[in-house]
Amino acid sequence: MATHPKTGIKVVVVGAGFGGLTAAIECHLKGHTVSIYENFPALKTLGDIISFGANGGRIFHRWDEGRISKRLRELSIDLSEYGFRIHKYDTGEVVYHQRNPPANPETPIFNGHRGELHEVVFNYARDKLGIPIHLDQWVEEYFETPEEAGIVLKSGEKVTADVVIGADGVRSKARELVLGYVDKPKSSGYAVWRAWFPNTDMIRDPLTKEFCENGDTFNGWIGPDVHFLFSTIKNGSDCCWVLTHRDEHDIDESWSFPGKLEDVYKVLEGWDPVCRAIVEKTPSLVDWKLVYRDPLPTWVSQHARILLLGDAAHPFLPTSAQGATQAMEDGVTIAVCLKNGGKENVQAAVRAHQEIRYDRVRAIQKTGETTRDRWHKTDWAQVAADPKSIAFPREEWIHTFDAEGHAEVVFADVLKKVTNPQAEAVEGASILPSAPAVVAV
Repeated sequence: MATHPKTGIKVVVVGAGFGGLTAAIECHLKGHTVSIYENFPALKTLGDIISFGANGGRIFHRWDEGRISKRLRELSIDLSEYGFRIHKYDTGEVVYHQRNPPANPETPIFNGHRGELHEVVFNYARDKLGIPIHLDQWVEEYFETPEEAGIVLKSGEKVTADVVIGADGVRSKARELVLGYVDKPKSSGYAVWRAWFPNTDMIRDPLTKEFCENGDTFNGWIGPDVHFLFSTIKNGSDCCWVLTHRDEHDIDESWSFPGKLEDVYKVLEGWDPVCRAIVEKTPSLVDWKLVYRDPLPTWVSQHARILLLGDAAHPFLPTSAQGATQAMEDGVTIAVCLKNGGKENVQAAVRAHQEIRYDRVRAIQKTGETTRDRWHKTDWAQVAADPKSIAFPREEWIHTFDAEGHAEVVFADVLKKVTNPQAEAVEGASILPSAPAVVAV
């Protein structure tokens, strides 16, 4: 993917997660001068499973002539043969076997270890593209004027740019400046226990060895207000599970800390014994409280020099399987808007980005709730009559979307709208379920 001529636009990205890295990579490729500031002192391959839909795979595929996509494929689960097997929680019977869609090399789907996939993207940005990534840099403050934006580091150093992108997660410091008030996270009413471990003990147990001897697998058990997902990856050598359940914990105390196996066992009482057999082999787990936020009225600061991106703007529930992918779509879109707007129209380009993204993101956020409720309030009589009703949704308006192509098509009209608020709404600016994908394959 060739880089564009230099635009003269300077961009600072705060946060080196998938959204921040994508914004930086795309800004670099579009000709902007970009740097990243991240508070972690060093890159660590932490975490467990993360998913990228085909709309995210399309972005990865365009980087480095397909090499990034190829590397991610090597690290990701391959379910082309196995698919997704959905079980009834108590009997363990497979009530629906959901096949994977045919593979498209231009829009691959990736599910793998968060830390391992992140390392590939991080190294591409830093080593191949030469994007400056400043680690161990705590951002104490964001600021802006009509002419520029900036950050103040813990050292007192100020860094200025034409645009600052706050990709600093669910507890973003940029959000307070953008909104003008402190927006505290709320409990979603749910939490997730998460674990990743080698198959050493799994393969010795007759109840669980089948998941490790037949390549990669993906199974889900659906129960009353609970669902348990289990995967094996790298030809069955690594195991991963997540269990979503009711939880009213005060997330102000913490949103992630070590979990207790005895708490998991209580939730799994009366379940298929295979589920407990899997959990028993878990050396450690994380208790992750699912943060919820009301939709923000804006992602853009008063002077349109600071933009919230990814979880800082719109945290997703895991059941959407789109959180990281939507952060990537954000990163692509702002890079296109800045390129097409030019240095003289930076503020209008930032506002155009929000106009292009806002409704699509909100609609996809809702799918996390609808999928969770589909599983947690399952009507088993309906499933018996129509097994497909319990399938994990894969909606074309989400997965066939081309964020870059769409932004290129609608930008000029959206720019007119944001610079002339009296103008009519731009048709197709935000892709919703009822709207045709303007640029899709």
